[in-house]
Amino acid sequence: MAKITKIEATPAVRAAKKIRVAAYARVSTDSNEQLLSLDTQKEHYDSYIKAHPEWEYAGLYYDEGISGTKMDKRNSLLQMLKDCEDGKIDKVITKSISRLSRNTTDTLEMVRKLSKLGIYIFFEKENIDTEHMSSELMLTILSSIAESESRSISENSKWSIRHRFEAGTYIISYPPYGYENKDGKMVIVPDEAEVVKAIFSMALSGDGSHRIANVLNEMNIPSKKGAKWHPSTVQGILKNEKYTGDVIFQKTYTDSSFNRHTNYGEENMYLCKNHHEPIISHEEFELVAQAMEQRCKEKSIEPEGDKYLKRYAFSGKIICGECGCTFKRRFHYKPSGEYIAWTCAKHIEDKDSCSMLYVTDTDLKLAFVRLIRKLQAGHVQVLKPFIAALKGINNKERLHDVMTLEDKIEKNLEQQQVLINLRSAGYLEPEIYHAEKNTLMVEADRLQKAKQILSSTINGDLTHLDEAQKLLRFVSKKTEFAEFSDEVFLEYVENITVADRSTFIFNLKCGLKLTEKAVRS
Repeated sequence: MAKITKIEATPAVRAAKKIRVAAYARVSTDSNEQLLSLDTQKEHYDSYIKAHPEWEYAGLYYDEGISGTKMDKRNSLLQMLKDCEDGKIDKVITKSISRLSRNTTDTLEMVRKLSKLGIYIFFEKENIDTEHMSSELMLTILSSIAESESRSISENSKWSIRHRFEAGTYIISYPPYGYENKDGKMVIVPDEAEVVKAIFSMALSGDGSHRIANVLNEMNIPSKKGAKWHPSTVQGILKNEKYTGDVIFQKTYTDSSFNRHTNYGEENMYLCKNHHEPIISHEEFELVAQAMEQRCKEKSIEPEGDKYLKRYAFSGKIICGECGCTFKRRFHYKPSGEYIAWTCAKHIEDKDSCSMLYVTDTDLKLAFVRLIRKLQAGHVQVLKPFIAALKGINNKERLHDVMTLEDKIEKNLEQQQVLINLRSAGYLEPEIYHAEKNTLMVEADRLQKAKQILSSTINGDLTHLDEAQKLLRFVSKKTEFAEFSDEVFLEYVENITVADRSTFIFNLKCGLKLTEKAVRS
């Protein structure tokens, strides 16, 4: 007879399923600021979520500089809500109610919608978790406060700014090239002022904005943000009345729906004469304006039209390896027909000062095609180690320092807002208000400069990493790069250095410098 042995059942031990937590934020539209803001917030939420063993990070959703009053324009927020519906998220974290929405109806609608799905929101600043709310009353009150604060802050800020416009005491937070703020006043930066004078002088001599920008780049003179000069930057300087010492306040305005508009007379504008020390005389400013208008008429160009845009991908992008000048596009003729060539501007003017000969448009384009094909074939050996090295740079400590500065800047802004509220309500005398306000603004300027210095050291690495990852995604595609594309070139290449007629160095936006030879049949 068979012997039967009973084997007792053992309950299966399953790992507890972790709660997938997503974060939502709004960030700056500026590309460098956005990268830094995203990294600091990722670092913050990564640390915050790791502090809860039962949670796992489900990603950061963000919208770029969009008002919290307009939910329909916040694509990332809408995507997050869809992912919640699709079962990809279990919980949402955001900094405050106002970051999610300043509209009470929208806030309550989101909370109710997610609660029905068993998904709850945690607001850090208010320390509210909708999972543990017995009633919507508190959230309704706080949402209403956020909504009314949005309008109150806007109105109070407008009142404060208008008051300073009328009194001529408004401080321009970001002075134009040639000026800086010191003790609440715009003062001249001598070296930059000389560049401004040179720009106006060249314009009076008949040089266009493209020519002026090229001259400044050839002289390695940095622009306001340390980048290269562009025709639009030059035009902005030539049209800016601030260089005459005068200021026109309220050239733009915000409507009741928080939309920004150019002021064509809908709101009052305020002309403040002798607001600061001039760099250019009124006479010279007017003469330049007349010269620019005449150039537009001669070339049938609308002042705000698109005809100032460059027509060729290589324009301004080819640098002479011998003298550093840019190349110009020219037509060459042979018995067999004409062809396009690019020639060093200095060589064109004086062959003795630069011996670099022309390169053909075809050679450059074929070289770029070969470069992309090589990256497609060898991206694992070239791009992946490069990206790994960039990721290996430890920015953690610096990101924490940026977060600390951002907290201090936010507190400073809150203190300024309290002052504005007290002054608009009549509780503060003008002398006390201005003294306290100036103290806070000096501190705000110090904090912003400290953050800018720290950010600039981080942004270079972050920008290169972002560009390298973008390039990797492109070259990882299975489709072979068959022919030259203006869009692809402009997307990934900063410029080309021509070492000689057959050697081209492609300086990529991700920081890599790759050399390609011209192959002629």
